[in-house]
Amino acid sequence: MIARPSGAGETAAAVGGVRGWVWYLTIGVLCLALGCARRPPVTVTQMPSAVRSQERSALDPALLAAAVGEREGDAYRLGPGDTLLVAVYEHPELAIAPYVPAGSLGIGGRPVGLLVDNDGTIQLPLVGSLHAEGKSCNELRIVLERELAVYVKEPKVTVQVIFAGNIRYYLLGQFTSPGVKYSDRPLGLLEALSLGGSVDLERASLSTAYVARNGKKLPVDFRRLLLEGNLLQNIRLKTGDVVFIPDRQNEQAFVFGGMSGSNPSGGPVPFMNGHLSLLQALARVGFGHGEVFSGRLSEVRVIRSEGDRGEFFVVDARAILQGRAAQFELAPGDVVYVPSTSLADWDQALTALIPFLSTVAGVLQPFVQIKYLSGR
Repeated sequence: MIARPSGAGETAAAVGGVRGWVWYLTIGVLCLALGCARRPPVTVTQMPSAVRSQERSALDPALLAAAVGEREGDAYRLGPGDTLLVAVYEHPELAIAPYVPAGSLGIGGRPVGLLVDNDGTIQLPLVGSLHAEGKSCNELRIVLERELAVYVKEPKVTVQVIFAGNIRYYLLGQFTSPGVKYSDRPLGLLEALSLGGSVDLERASLSTAYVARNGKKLPVDFRRLLLEGNLLQNIRLKTGDVVFIPDRQNEQAFVFGGMSGSNPSGGPVPFMNGHLSLLQALARVGFGHGEVFSGRLSEVRVIRSEGDRGEFFVVDARAILQGRAAQFELAPGDVVYVPSTSLADWDQALTALIPFLSTVAGVLQPFVQIKYLSGR
């Protein structure tokens, strides 16, 4: 047995104690170092809005009714391709169609009866040729009774549509089955959309979609109709109406105004990947030092609309440019106007803007067309 020197146990214990304290001290230092190395919490500062004022508006009901025209419950208007049943009370020899066996079909699978010709006329015994296009059945009945009164005492005439061959709609754009669609009865917009299959919502620009009638856009909000189920937008269509749902890749805004001679390329500005800021739009049409130094960038007007509703913004683009305000994102169809002089109110701005709008009237949103250009 080896003898341990005196005091060796106490020395070993002391060394062990020191090692323990060193271990705890090292761990403490590491924890403190790691704690100090942590990044301070990130503080996000919300930039102030560049919008100086905002107003909302809606089309006058009278303007809206005049634009839409036909409403639910309005009489059907006859047109080329329609087949009619005409009967004269107590004068079967003058009747057209009632003596044909039920279910009998004529050329092209249509019911046998009185056909409205391509020129909009009908041919009747005694009466001869009469113009029927654009008339309701009741209006045509009154005309026939007046014409037959020369030959028949107090004629009583019945007119019915037994085949509506005149109803057609043009569905264009982001449909799975676009093209000319026919119907045997007048349809609402939702029913007509179903004739085109389904709408490709991934590619469709609902905010700029429209219904065109006689060359004019109707104020229908497709976003509210299809995404929110707002049936007030489900207008009744007329034959020949065009329903166009554009591709999102073709979305654009419209920029006008600026200093005299500094905006040679003002007009439509395309969106890039679905986005377009106010400063981007101004830069693309050539606005530069003249607008900055004149200070009119602080009074930029923006008109935004969908369907029969519009919003009016006054935006301080100069504050955005100087980093004092957040970016202002444009929406498809926005109209941007940079005044060359200070403006007192929106009426003054619109007076200056309307000549610019007239140059691109055909591609503007229906709200703008109807409210400001309908009388031009």
